[in-house]
Amino acid sequence: MGCLRFLCSIGFRKIIASVFKPQTKELEFEIWNLEFGNRIGLGAGFDKNANYLRELEALGFGFVEIGTVTPLPQEGNPKPRLFRLPKDKALINRMGFNNDGMKTIASRLQNFKNQNPDSRIIVGGNIGKNKATPNEEAWKDYEICFKELFNYVDYFVVNVSSPNTPGLRELQEKESLRKILSNLQVHNKLQSKPKPLLLKIAPDLTQEQIDDVIDLAMEINLDGLVATNTTISREELSRESGVGSKESGGLSGKPLQKRSTEIVKYIHQKTKGQLPVIASGGVFTADDAKEKMDAGASLVQVWTGFIYEGPAIVKKICKNL
Repeated sequence: MGCLRFLCSIGFRKIIASVFKPQTKELEFEIWNLEFGNRIGLGAGFDKNANYLRELEALGFGFVEIGTVTPLPQEGNPKPRLFRLPKDKALINRMGFNNDGMKTIASRLQNFKNQNPDSRIIVGGNIGKNKATPNEEAWKDYEICFKELFNYVDYFVVNVSSPNTPGLRELQEKESLRKILSNLQVHNKLQSKPKPLLLKIAPDLTQEQIDDVIDLAMEINLDGLVATNTTISREELSRESGVGSKESGGLSGKPLQKRSTEIVKYIHQKTKGQLPVIASGGVFTADDAKEKMDAGASLVQVWTGFIYEGPAIVKKICKNL
């Protein structure tokens, strides 16, 4: 990414875009009154601090979700905290919401908009709570992040489903979620142009918990769900996955593909397509992306696939779609 940034800074951005960016208009997609260049985006956790938006747009991503952003800067968990499982085409991470904090990131987003007025990249803001914030006060962290980033992102994703902040997933219980999301919707509705508000859910939820999330989402008019975050399950790993598989943290990549698609399909069927879904989990190829879309996904995110497939992943997926 550092090399890519250097090349873009010395005038090679258009050349890079001509090589990697899908050149067809057939893949353009509109939802939430936002026009996406294509339906393939980069999930949260890669460009946590909004450092590479220009470069990621040159690689062809239709949208990029920054963050997770917290009110105060955080170093995250001790290193090492990211592990590759190449035999499984998977990663395990326990990053712990490491980020520069909302004020620095908001300033960086403002600079990006000022310096790149012609950019069409859709930017999502994934927001979370600081590790030191007790769960009963969590709603305040989400509110101040929402307000700070409101003018600089195109949509918001509430992250209560990372397994790497102690106690965070407890906020997925219906009443905790209602407090966070209802409060954000109140502030959202006060704006002249409210922003799409989505919730990112874990793949480890029970059927009853997924039903609770869907009911709440419909009740308070959420704009969609992101399905799914990483999993704490290790059931899908092969015996040859190696030492890294014993590490704690969230598992992403191919082992998550099946469960993620099942949840996307369930949400789509239960809501009769009324609740849009951004699908994330195990997307490496056009067939993987099509599987998510056939299950009902409006948009698709890659992350681990980007690591294993390389910078041409968006072009390859779009070309074969």
